[in-house]
Amino acid sequence: MDKRTKIKAENVDFFYGKTHALKNINLKFYENQVTAIIGPSGCGKSTFIRLLNRMNELVPHTNLTGKILLDGADIFDASVDAVEVRKRVGMVFQKPNPFPKSIFDNISYGLTVNGVKDKNFIDDKVEESLKKAALWQEVKDRLHESALKLSGGQQQRLCIARTLAVESETILFDEPCASLDPISTAKIEELILELKKDYTIVIVTHNMQQAARVSDYTAFFLMGELIEFGKTQEIFTAPKDDKTEAYITGRFG
Repeated sequence: MDKRTKIKAENVDFFYGKTHALKNINLKFYENQVTAIIGPSGCGKSTFIRLLNRMNELVPHTNLTGKILLDGADIFDASVDAVEVRKRVGMVFQKPNPFPKSIFDNISYGLTVNGVKDKNFIDDKVEESLKKAALWQEVKDRLHESALKLSGGQQQRLCIARTLAVESETILFDEPCASLDPISTAKIEELILELKKDYTIVIVTHNMQQAARVSDYTAFFLMGELIEFGKTQEIFTAPKDDKTEAYITGRFG
């Protein structure tokens, strides 16, 4: 059975002012698969991932040509609401960024902002989201304490739960373990493998081992270009491009 394409980049070029940050990117992300984006610092990984939910349009003097399609529809079309896109394509950042509110309010915030008033529904959704993020058992007796009291790894899982609560279909992870210890990193990786049953996942990572452990597909970026894309196992064991091989074996980057 062919895998269904969830997000597709077509002939994408992106500029910060006159800087040509991304050059003719064509890339597919498949439903219920994890795709890792790897490459050295400054190669365009984070810039690209932020196009997938229109985060880059918050940056002044940027310009995009080409298309980003979500379920076949261009997310940059004038008729499409950016807030709706960000609801459907959630993002988890490098540093955990909980709101300075209670654990409960962090999760319920996205629901109440979207007009949900049913208290029972909100309670259920908070519990369900925390369970999906493998955090419920650790916080169920302290839901009304500040989220800022949680450890870094717990805060990152809280941010994942916050994304799940608004029923995102795709989750973008931008270096989600960069500031975490190995034990917290392992928990996030386990969680990603669990979440892919229900979500399409894109993860930007510097960590080759992490890409190999969690992803089904890998895209290698270099200097704003997509050098190679394929099944992770093939990219890591038999890359087709010499540049990919040089990066994966640690000869640069």
